[in-house]
Amino acid sequence: MKKLPYGISNYEELVEGGYYYVDKTKYIEKLENLPEKRIIFLRPRKFGKTLFTSILENYYDINKKEKFENLYGETYIGKNPTELRNKYHILRFNFSGIDTRNGENTVLGFKNKTIVSIRRFIEKYNLNFFVNEEQEAENILYNLFQAFETQKNGEKIYVIIDEYDHFANELLGFNMVQFKSLVSQNGKVRKWYEILKEGAESIVDRIFITGVAPITLDSLTSGFNIGLDITRDENFNEMLGFTGEELTEMIDSQGISKENGKEMLPIMKEYYDGYKFSLYGKEKIYNSNMCLYFLNAYARLNRMPEQLIDVNIASDYSKLGKMLNLCKGEERKNVIEKTIIGEGIVSEIIAEFNPEMEFTEKELISMLYYLGYLTIDGEVFGKPELKIPNKVMKELYSDYFLNILSKETDLVIQESDYNEILKEVALEGKIDKIIDILKSYLNNLSNRDYIKFDEKYVKLIFYCIAMNLKIFRLKSEMEVERRYPDILLIPKDKNKGYKSVMIEFKYLKKEEANKLKEKQDEGIKQLKNYAEMEEIKAIEGLRKYCIVTVGADVVVTEI
Repeated sequence: MKKLPYGISNYEELVEGGYYYVDKTKYIEKLENLPEKRIIFLRPRKFGKTLFTSILENYYDINKKEKFENLYGETYIGKNPTELRNKYHILRFNFSGIDTRNGENTVLGFKNKTIVSIRRFIEKYNLNFFVNEEQEAENILYNLFQAFETQKNGEKIYVIIDEYDHFANELLGFNMVQFKSLVSQNGKVRKWYEILKEGAESIVDRIFITGVAPITLDSLTSGFNIGLDITRDENFNEMLGFTGEELTEMIDSQGISKENGKEMLPIMKEYYDGYKFSLYGKEKIYNSNMCLYFLNAYARLNRMPEQLIDVNIASDYSKLGKMLNLCKGEERKNVIEKTIIGEGIVSEIIAEFNPEMEFTEKELISMLYYLGYLTIDGEVFGKPELKIPNKVMKELYSDYFLNILSKETDLVIQESDYNEILKEVALEGKIDKIIDILKSYLNNLSNRDYIKFDEKYVKLIFYCIAMNLKIFRLKSEMEVERRYPDILLIPKDKNKGYKSVMIEFKYLKKEEANKLKEKQDEGIKQLKNYAEMEEIKAIEGLRKYCIVTVGADVVVTEI
């Protein structure tokens, strides 16, 4: 049984260490067959980009000829090698981890990353070249190209750039002025790419650039207008991440019983699946790092982990708020409310961001797509319809929404509140404490907000609170095509005797208070109908509530 490569992004280490590998090498052939030699490919954080760049590096490296069979013999590309295998000198850059506290630190960090990569290159290929640290990053790169052309006559370089936009995304979240200065016409980053473009006209034969968002592509177009962006090409939709079939094969390889596999797959699908990056992509994709975290924890504990979100991944995605804050006012609020409640957002996806333009709703939606907070779920009249891909992302949105709500109402849900809610719901199936918090929010929101209040908004508040009850699995009507109660809370551990709760929401404006009985009867009837569904009948210890809000008043009826 092979070990799972959680946290390993070096392909050579993965193979020599005997780790399990999901074979993605057929995409090397597909990339080579493209008419364009300079490729840009974007995916969200923690999606296996660095490992894939390592696969390319080892495959094309002229120094790895003797290790080809060992590294690739069992893979698709090992059995179907291309003419260009082991033909290049690999110059690889990784621009993650740059200190962006101020402009000076950012420029210095970018330069240092360039120097580290170039020193590794000259040592690896025995190049006679002196790195003059007094020079700027673009000048060092230019001089390297000159030296290579002189000393390695006729040979070619393959440039691989990983995390090309990492520092730019960091800046975008809190320092737009500094971001613009780096990618402006006279900016250091732009000049660096101008030199790379010059190299591509002579000794640089192929380029592969990966990152998260096209946030600097438009800004660098004048300096680097030679790349083909295949991010949304359906032929490369499954190049990173795991398909359902690949994940099933991985689970089987770990000796996990059919019974346990059958139990864990729906949970992994709910939390880690759902990504589609092309409108015409064939399959939805699992986040590979999240799956590896889960399966490694299972192997270690011999049970499913209680914490389904890897803290390392959660910290990467915690920047949601910074990106959402780029778009102010009602546009941001509309996007948040629609996505959490399960509505699709129909919008074009912007291929290149221009920092000189205002960050409107279209830019915000596109950025959320590139970062993995939204994904393509379908199409409407040829335009992508985007939704939150999975439960991991929903939890992050819920936390952000509650944070906004807390600022608006000056109310904060404490850890002790959640403990009390958990105790009530789990042991007795009661929702008194959640209702108290819901009432507090409604009473503290401004009258202006009440103009737009409806059933969805009230349900949204309740839903986001319930998302933090980690011992429960939260289901809602939008997750099962509206053939479900508004909210259903089911214990994850069926053996502890915890209660389950089913809720149906109704809403009335203050002036419609005379229709309260009518709304209650409507909600109760729906609950009784749901209770006849076979799936609902099978739930033990289920308590059922109809909640009608009349303005800020909340009326709860249990049946």
